[in-house]
Amino acid sequence: MTAILLDGAVIARHTFSELEPRVRALGKLGVRPGLAAVCVGDDPASAIYVRNKVRACTEVGLHSEVHTLGANCTENALLEKLERINHNPDIHGVIVQLPLPRQLDAGRVQRAIAVDKDVDGFGWHHLGALVAGHPVYTPCTPLGVMAMLDYAGITIEGRRAVVVGRSVIVGKPMALLLISRGATVTVCNSKTPDLARLTADADILVAATGRAGLITADMVKTGAAVIDVGINRLPDGKITGDVDFAAVNAKAGWLTPVPGGVGRMTVAMLIANTVTAAERQSGMTPA
Repeated sequence: MTAILLDGAVIARHTFSELEPRVRALGKLGVRPGLAAVCVGDDPASAIYVRNKVRACTEVGLHSEVHTLGANCTENALLEKLERINHNPDIHGVIVQLPLPRQLDAGRVQRAIAVDKDVDGFGWHHLGALVAGHPVYTPCTPLGVMAMLDYAGITIEGRRAVVVGRSVIVGKPMALLLISRGATVTVCNSKTPDLARLTADADILVAATGRAGLITADMVKTGAAVIDVGINRLPDGKITGDVDFAAVNAKAGWLTPVPGGVGRMTVAMLIANTVTAAERQSGMTPA
């Protein structure tokens, strides 16, 4: 048995094709969706991520801006920058690229983004809306995972799902999205006792711990959908996920590669959230 690979690039292109008529409809109103990314410092990985986001904006027809501040910038300087962007009518979505330098309070910075422009969905308003079952902008990575499952025709309702990871960015919203679709969800972490017993019972397994090779073949149910959110850099410079890809590929029903899997969908969902933000701010859809 060999797993069906869920190619993030293919599914992202499908997502973009669905967004294009919505972008054209906005264009008829004189609105071009705009996304602003704010970067602090010169972290190479962050630069790559932002470059990918700008490229995706261009592909779908969005306007994009990148605002870069020095690694030693003060919190007040960053907050002032965000305040100016918040009031720019040409910008419908704002993101701050993480991680931030130590002198900056990431929580305070995130809360400074206008609620209607928080397309990363990390602010308390949107996380609370997700808990209540009325999401507006859902964090992009878990939203991308759901899009991948749907694209592959994987049944969610009535299935057992295990999420390994408890972050606000992935693990917690991922569990909430699966719950909202009728799955029975268990949330674990890398220190969960008897983790293998829990993961081996999962029809849908999402790994998001940032620990290379944590999920091995004996931890996976035969035929399960295994979604690898982890991104880890090995000593030789190669990128790998949280899943032992070669071994699990021979046992799972579906599997995402790293790189080339969930990361592409994270960017695609950011673009989708920005288009939604433009529709809401232009009055095309209710705010």
